[in-house]
Amino acid sequence: MVETDPGGIWPLALDAVGYRANGQRLVDGVSLRLTPGPLTCIMGPNGAGKSLLLRLIAGLIAPSTGRISYGGAAIPRRNRIAVMFQRPVLLRRSVAANLTHALKTYGAARADRPGRVAELLALGRLTGLAGHPARVLSGGEQQRLCLVRALAAEPDLLLLDEPASSLDPQATAALEALVATASESGVKVVLVTHDRDQARRLAGEIVFVHRGRLVERTPAAGFFDRPQSPEAQAYLAGQLLI
Repeated sequence: MVETDPGGIWPLALDAVGYRANGQRLVDGVSLRLTPGPLTCIMGPNGAGKSLLLRLIAGLIAPSTGRISYGGAAIPRRNRIAVMFQRPVLLRRSVAANLTHALKTYGAARADRPGRVAELLALGRLTGLAGHPARVLSGGEQQRLCLVRALAAEPDLLLLDEPASSLDPQATAALEALVATASESGVKVVLVTHDRDQARRLAGEIVFVHRGRLVERTPAAGFFDRPQSPEAQAYLAGQLLI
């Protein structure tokens, strides 16, 4: 049992959370408790509500019904949660300047920023590209930059929404190695992916959603070998879920 972290976000709890838009119920009564530990992968068919669920967890959108709490509080402490999306969003500055700006935003002391930038560049295998304009990097390099920029906040929780969906296998492998390093360092990672092989490689547990509902939560090995719900069984069999 994880005790409440004073001033932190654990446990992060969703209680009967729902979300509606344009008269449609897109997330339906999800109850989920997140604590530090192995990577959690959110899977499900297109339109299942995976990305919406991630945004709800991040506090980027408010639930229509139910409640989300962060260590017992209604709002997470600043910088405790970092989010990375499918498409990179970068400033029209150099690679290093993107990281320096992030550190300034996160409140890092000016004297500490150069050393921290060097550490992040090394972590992302971007040291040789420090002076390059960020927006001319390859897709994989941009995503690695976005990931280490998110890690610059030293978050407790890192939320990733299909970060490798447009990358080739080599770039995907480099990004996955960085995600695994973050997870092994103690950052709780929640990853939305449609890539089953990626989920097998990275996930400690699977949260499977369908039609906005949490259908199954199970250790990753059990999910792929012995899915419990009919929806997950159909999904893994390649059947169309409606």
